[in-house]
Amino acid sequence: MDRHELIGWLRETDETRLEALWARADKARRLNVGDEVHLRGLIEVSNHCVRRCAYCGINVTNHEVERYRMTAEEIVGCARQALDLGYGTVVIQAGEDYGLTRDLIAAVVRRIKAETGLAVTLSLGERPDDDLVAWREAGADRYLLRFETSDPELYASIHPSLPGRPSDRFEILRHLRDLGYEIGSGVMLGIPGQTWQTLASDLLAFQGLDLDMIGVGPYLPHPATPLGRGELPEAPPGEQVPNTELMTYKVVALTRLLCPQSNIPSTTALATLNLALGRELGLSRGANVVMPNLTPAPYRALYEIYPGKACIRETANECAHCLSGRIVRMGRQVGRGAGGRDRGEGRG
Repeated sequence: MDRHELIGWLRETDETRLEALWARADKARRLNVGDEVHLRGLIEVSNHCVRRCAYCGINVTNHEVERYRMTAEEIVGCARQALDLGYGTVVIQAGEDYGLTRDLIAAVVRRIKAETGLAVTLSLGERPDDDLVAWREAGADRYLLRFETSDPELYASIHPSLPGRPSDRFEILRHLRDLGYEIGSGVMLGIPGQTWQTLASDLLAFQGLDLDMIGVGPYLPHPATPLGRGELPEAPPGEQVPNTELMTYKVVALTRLLCPQSNIPSTTALATLNLALGRELGLSRGANVVMPNLTPAPYRALYEIYPGKACIRETANECAHCLSGRIVRMGRQVGRGAGGRDRGEGRG
């Protein structure tokens, strides 16, 4: 699929043609990753962050946030709960928090591997190479680092570098692959200034990076950020990508067609836009992963990267029961095991 065809699908409004796109994506999903939906338990371990990202509610400039950082015992306890609930993976996610030291995370990863045998995914930002090496040696299996947009000017406007630390997330992702991690990335849809051309480039970048996991979701403005206050301009009329539910489904479907064997989550952001059916529609249009939240109740509402996040009042047990039931009612199966990417030739 070339750039011209991608842009055509991104701008498509005809419901009959879109139904054909959903069917193609669902078929590609079924042939390449099967009917299993893997549940990956999300642990939001800290909302401290040194970054000034213009879209994120926990960035360092937001002084209204009540900050927290989970202890090693709390994190490992969540992993034990994930094992009890039948998950194959835990995802340890945080802001870019250097209070989560190299040794602390390495020790947590070793304990989780020893006590549960679960796959461990880390999503801790742009950490120094020594940290990434140590965590891989401790047993971490995957690393998630969203590049958010492939447009360097737009990226710089929404994600300023730390002083003396210019960042190249594409290079970091390639380095993570060299270290032996499975790598995941993704983008936001509808960032002010994002054009159809830029989004098509994002999709082609997914394919070029050969990503193991790809997460896409709508940009949801947080009021305590520059983007939420409308301080950055939109693209010219007719060129601005909308941050809609429909656009998210289009990108999920196109991502499946471009990257047929990658793991693609139906995200919490989709559920935030459509609590009743958002996750199911994502799963029926190319996605094969959901990420139920294991974060302890006292912390869950404080990890507010955007407002109104779905399911923050549910317990981990309630979330697991709800999602499992939804998956079975769709005629799909709850996945078992780590659910890593199959780099074979598909399932025929």
